[in-house]
Amino acid sequence: MINFSLFGAGRIGTLHAANIAASHPRARLSYVYDLDPAAAAAIAGKYGAAVAPSVDAALGDARVDAVLIASPTNTHVELITAAARAGKAVLCEKPIDLDIERVERCRRDIAGAGVAIQIGFNRRFDRSHRAVRDSDVGAIELLIITSRDPGPPPHSYVKVSGGLFRDMTIHDFDLARFILRDDPIEEVFATGSALADPALAKLGDVDTAMVVMRAASGALVHINNSRRAVYGYDQRVELFGAKGMVQSENLRPSSLRRYDGGATDAKDPLLNFFIERYQQSYLDELHAFIDAVANKQQPAVGFDDGRCALILADAALESMRGGRSVRVNLASRAV
Repeated sequence: MINFSLFGAGRIGTLHAANIAASHPRARLSYVYDLDPAAAAAIAGKYGAAVAPSVDAALGDARVDAVLIASPTNTHVELITAAARAGKAVLCEKPIDLDIERVERCRRDIAGAGVAIQIGFNRRFDRSHRAVRDSDVGAIELLIITSRDPGPPPHSYVKVSGGLFRDMTIHDFDLARFILRDDPIEEVFATGSALADPALAKLGDVDTAMVVMRAASGALVHINNSRRAVYGYDQRVELFGAKGMVQSENLRPSSLRRYDGGATDAKDPLLNFFIERYQQSYLDELHAFIDAVANKQQPAVGFDDGRCALILADAALESMRGGRSVRVNLASRAV
């Protein structure tokens, strides 16, 4: 049995709490902590957990094996550090932080803690995306990732999100590294515009972007993002190589196709957003974490993967602002 303390009782925390409950009998939600005690109580009451009055209380119980961090980004480093020092395994939502210096300090602070630390890049656990990675297309030449949200976030969120590259594209940076395996990204070029919501430009952000990256082998990666896909949540991956091509397509509520006097080959709309599209991926992500903790192993997607994705996000932002490509060395920093 893996006993969890959950930090964060918002939308994503609520999803994770439900998944922990669904993993029974291998996992149990023991404590919930949130700055809003009422929100924490709503989740705790539903799943038979206790409301923790403080972070220390959620970490101090020796029966707690792991923590799931679904709180605001600016709390992640502090909670990761505290949990690791308390000997608790950690599953933390992305990103680790918006500031790479804080990430580097966190890495030094938890070095030697000996606990499992997994970062919540759940796209790695999407079964179609994973099948792309596992496919033999020969030497990889092109990787194309399309990731488009159905609508822009509110400005209040944009102001604290770190911008499109650190908030949204960071998933695609990690997915690219995952699919490319041991072929490190060496160069990043990015450009962007505020087209869906021109007011974002005043906040220093964009809602439409393209990123081109070159790996050490010469393989090229193209990521395209939009915050306004009026037809739904658009998530596609294409991998092209010397032997052929594979694609991971969008998901729909059903595979029904309709033909009548008003439509030809009409299908259900795309699933609405990330919670619906990646519902199974979130559950598979949790199961992988539980397996790692139970078997005393390090998770497949760890702290350094979070660090590398943020380095690529920072390089994309630097490239867009400077109008030039940026070389990166993921073993150190952008150069």
